Amino acid sequence: MLFFSFIDSKHRMYKISIFSILIYAACITTSCGQQSIPIDGVDCDIHGDANPNRPEYKLNEYKNRYSFPAKSDYDNSITLEKLISSGNEDQYPIDKAVIVTGYVFNVKMGGVETCNCKTKDEAYRDTHIELTPDDQHTGPEYRLIVEVTPRVRALMAVKGIDWSTEELKGRLIGHRVKISGWLFYDSEHKGQSFATNPTNERDWRASCWEIHPITYIKVLD
Repeated sequence: MLFFSFIDSKHRMYKISIFSILIYAACITTSCGQQSIPIDGVDCDIHGDANPNRPEYKLNEYKNRYSFPAKSDYDNSITLEKLISSGNEDQYPIDKAVIVTGYVFNVKMGGVETCNCKTKDEAYRDTHIELTPDDQHTGPEYRLIVEVTPRVRALMAVKGIDWSTEELKGRLIGHRVKISGWLFYDSEHKGQSFATNPTNERDWRASCWEIHPITYIKVLD
């Protein structure tokens, strides 16, 4: 991947990918979230490379949202604890945004997914953040998955903010944070979530609810 470097007024150096610059320019002139982005030399639209007849085709459209929530989009009644315990995919509307506060147990690279056209390039894969209520309740039954996507990561890079997986690992793990973004229910994980399949010994997450994509992160301690 090609990068440009620049130094800001405080003499801090940033590297910005050509992808970030192009996607930011597209957001100025078009409706963000509707345009395709180049991944591995091909155009990857908001549906990724999912088959139109598969459920993930529609799910990917929500995963790849690119606009930032307006004040009227937020539902302040939805808390981290409510999302952790909910197994009902109809309980909350996924066109709403939320603000939650929690403890970051882990940060890791997301898998190879159709939403990102199955790329293996880390710059275009999601970042998975495992958010728990506090540092005393970190088992998988307490972990809410919240995700940074390559599209939002690119916008933040243009602003001089590094949301790469490696940067977020070093900055977030072991800290309390405030996170906001769009609600999402990832029904593909019903079999691995405590709220929907509590008898599975291999459950690795609390529920199918997510904040995906994340649009704001603030470290509180």
